[in-house]
Amino acid sequence: MPAQTEMTRILNRRSFSALAAAVTFLPARAFAQRSVPRAVRHIRTGVLEMAYEESGPEAGYPILLLHGFPYDPRAFDETALALAAAGYRAIVPYLRGYGETRFLSPAAMRSGQQAAIGRDVLDFMDALKIPNAVLVGFDWGGRAACVVSALWPERVRGLVSCNGYTIQDIAASAKPASPEQENRLWYQYYFHTERGRAGLQANRHDFCKLLWRLWSPSWKFDDATYDATAVSFNNPDFVDVVIHSYRHRFGYAPGDPALQSVEVSLAKQPVISVPTIVLQGGADGVNSVAGSAPQDRLFTGRFERRLIPGIGHDVPQEAPMETIRAALDLLKT
Repeated sequence: MPAQTEMTRILNRRSFSALAAAVTFLPARAFAQRSVPRAVRHIRTGVLEMAYEESGPEAGYPILLLHGFPYDPRAFDETALALAAAGYRAIVPYLRGYGETRFLSPAAMRSGQQAAIGRDVLDFMDALKIPNAVLVGFDWGGRAACVVSALWPERVRGLVSCNGYTIQDIAASAKPASPEQENRLWYQYYFHTERGRAGLQANRHDFCKLLWRLWSPSWKFDDATYDATAVSFNNPDFVDVVIHSYRHRFGYAPGDPALQSVEVSLAKQPVISVPTIVLQGGADGVNSVAGSAPQDRLFTGRFERRLIPGIGHDVPQEAPMETIRAALDLLKT
């Protein structure tokens, strides 16, 4: 590993107070970089040409940072900056349907199902010749990280999962949730209709901004912060992938036949045995604290749940210090 910088030495200390001191200056530096064009790299898997951003030394241990809907790699700006400064290789792919990621074939199914995004992460690691990594994810990215951790645990050194165990139990999807939770999921039911597809197509910028506000009610983001991410929603496959994701998880759309064997494995609700830290925002407007806690039984290895008061759904962007700390804590083992 290259000679440590002062920030590297600070980040490698074990005390949280030292980490807090190191990270306090990150937001100003990272936000200042938002106007600077980023180098987006591309690599081909069997299905996609995946766009991704990379920070830190190429020889550093890899940490994959996985965004969700409706977000993009900007959610990890502060996290990637800190991990790179600590000597790690921070890699942030654009999921299928986002940014410059493209399907290789016009005939390929624009699937957003959990098996697809999980398999994409595994294929991405294979393409970059990454034997194993720490996975950090939230929302769709957290689900993809859970899928890889459950089905291919030898590829995962540790998992930071925001919102807990998020592998979908599609067979049980028809069972009603509490009225409060059903209300939080209104957008999913909207997407089950053709009116919802048309609404997302016509109003994706404003629609997704509304979800940001509802899901992170305490986060006072500005227009520039949101717009830096919203450009990724202009991907030509964004609407198709999103709509399929929300219809498939309720059994209202067929999956990709090529992924059926993966879905069969996921239907068994496989346990996650890799070391895991769950980060749960206390003010998450879509995944309640009470709703995610019972899933802890599905983690059978080293496990810790950390509640972050006042933080909403986009944990990495709202609470970068806690996200960085969780990744570094897993790397100590």
